[in-house]
Amino acid sequence: MNRTDRLYAIVEELRVVAPRPRSARRLADRFEVSVRTIERDISALQQCGTPIYAEPGRLGGYCLDKARTLPPVNLTPGEAVAMALALQRLSGTPFDQAAASGLRKLVAAMQTDDASAAHELAGRVHLITGTGDSSRVPRAVADALSAGRVLRIRYGDREGAATERAIEPLGYVGSPTHWYLLAWCRLRQGVRAFRTDRIHQVTTTAEVLPHREIEPDDFVIPDRIVQLSLG
Repeated sequence: MNRTDRLYAIVEELRVVAPRPRSARRLADRFEVSVRTIERDISALQQCGTPIYAEPGRLGGYCLDKARTLPPVNLTPGEAVAMALALQRLSGTPFDQAAASGLRKLVAAMQTDDASAAHELAGRVHLITGTGDSSRVPRAVADALSAGRVLRIRYGDREGAATERAIEPLGYVGSPTHWYLLAWCRLRQGVRAFRTDRIHQVTTTAEVLPHREIEPDDFVIPDRIVQLSLG
């Protein structure tokens, strides 16, 4: 069994017995590897966000939070590739890394044969993209709303002049060509839209965001109103 298959099998082994623990020794015997190998595998799964935790004691071991994981997903290879193509459209947006992480988790939860077929099908699909700027959104900007902290940024205007300012993130606005971080700017004492490709430096501070109400007019970008909807 290769390591990828073993990682998947470890998760499923822990899912079957959850919430009871499995010891590293028992997992090592089950997969015919050393205890040290199992410990490395568990560490790798935890670093990827798999909700596995250690339970101490003589009867302890590794436990899986069953409520926060997906069972094997019965997507067809075509459905999986269709979702990958849809998520590809988020490249260069504040949701780029979240989309990639979500897709990896989805594929990892598929049946092994279906996942292999999906990889083969994806290798036959190629996207033709433009040659314009494809700079990534800084991670601190992409996580601005979920982090709930004031940011300090260095921002360049259209003439290239840079200013440093503290901002309170409020939301995102997307257009066909650019993404903006909507925020209360303490320098200007008002709501401003910061084009993400002009944010050259960003630091997340320890200060918790104060509560601010936002109005529909706050989403007005010059000559355009972008409406965001989840449904």
